[in-house]
Amino acid sequence: MTEKIKLPKLNVSDIEKIIVDLGKQGVSSDKIGLILRDQHGIPKVKTLGMKIGKILVKHNMEKSPEKVNTQKKIENLRKHFAANKHDYTAQRKTIMYAARLKKMERLSAK
Repeated sequence: MTEKIKLPKLNVSDIEKIIVDLGKQGVSSDKIGLILRDQHGIPKVKTLGMKIGKILVKHNMEKSPEKVNTQKKIENLRKHFAANKHDYTAQRKTIMYAARLKKMERLSAK
């Protein structure tokens, strides 16, 4: 009734090479996990004793996805507020996200 899932015959160094190659292409660690799951049949890299983010940090390629997403939100809100001058909620959200980004940068510098 229950079938065992057959994992591909990739060793740890092959998986690390795939992660590094995807990182060089500019793919975020979130997307790398999805690609490994969908295209390579690796359900979780963490079960192999390593994390995608740590591998990318080891090869100096990691960008914090939270920082990148916050920067995109700020940029989109600024564009929106430029077109809609009376949307004060958007202006306030821009200020809040900018403060959050500044705090993230301050904490990552320590």
